[in-house]
Amino acid sequence: MRTGLPAGEQRDFIQPFSIEGHGVRGRLVRLSDVADRIIQQHAYPDSVARLLAEMMALTAVLAAALKYDGVFTLQTKGEGPVKLMVVDLTSHGAMRGYAQFDHEQVAAIPLEQASLPRLHGKGYLAFTVDQGQHTDRYQGIVEMEGATLSDCVHHYFRQSEQLQAGFKIAATKGEEGWRAGAIMLQRLPQESVTEMGAEIADDAWRRAFVLMASCTDRELLDIEVPATDVLYRLFHEDGVRAFKAQGVEAKCRCSRGRVETVLKAMRPDDLADLQVDGRLEVTCEFCNSRYDFPLADFLPARN
Repeated sequence: MRTGLPAGEQRDFIQPFSIEGHGVRGRLVRLSDVADRIIQQHAYPDSVARLLAEMMALTAVLAAALKYDGVFTLQTKGEGPVKLMVVDLTSHGAMRGYAQFDHEQVAAIPLEQASLPRLHGKGYLAFTVDQGQHTDRYQGIVEMEGATLSDCVHHYFRQSEQLQAGFKIAATKGEEGWRAGAIMLQRLPQESVTEMGAEIADDAWRRAFVLMASCTDRELLDIEVPATDVLYRLFHEDGVRAFKAQGVEAKCRCSRGRVETVLKAMRPDDLADLQVDGRLEVTCEFCNSRYDFPLADFLPARN
């Protein structure tokens, strides 16, 4: 088995791999410092934090399956206590995310009953790839159906009929904070696996899916167990090959300059909600950073 991970394994990464000769490739994701930092920037209840951590891991495995130069965004919108969740990841590995929710409604749901349907309610899951102003944005939308985020994304791929994929996602809060992890298996198109017959390829895919499902949450999340050891335990009988891992960091893209540009593009009447004691106050929803500007700088000049 080959690995791109250096000695002293990274705590936040996307580990690509393939099951050799079976037409299956995949990604294993672990988020430790990243998940905890993004969550700790807000006072999220544990039920909301766990759901957002799972969504971070899902965003990472989905983004890693694509070839893009820009920003991949995963978003949910629902009618339940959790109104909105957004996580995005740049092609350079910078992740950020946040959740909007009704505090009273969430507090009324016991943690052991805080399932995705109970928290989210009816709504949708959307994928967006933005590669800049000179390219078309790609977006996929699917209704939220299923008990978990894994179920929902499975539903999306079954509808699209463009890709067969399997997912396992886990998140937990430990002594060192929040952690999240995920595995994604992706079946290659049959024409790219010329040496295998259709029946053999089908059997290989089903076997890989079953083996992935046998991965425990502890294996997926335990930073003391190298990712390559997990992959070897799961797939060594079929031959697994790990490639160079990509690091992930918690990094917001907001800045004073960007906020100022947005404010200057707004009409004076639209700035009213941002006024506090003679200044404009803007708080980034992602990282909770606050930016203050003198109100006079954005008022029309008087003759």
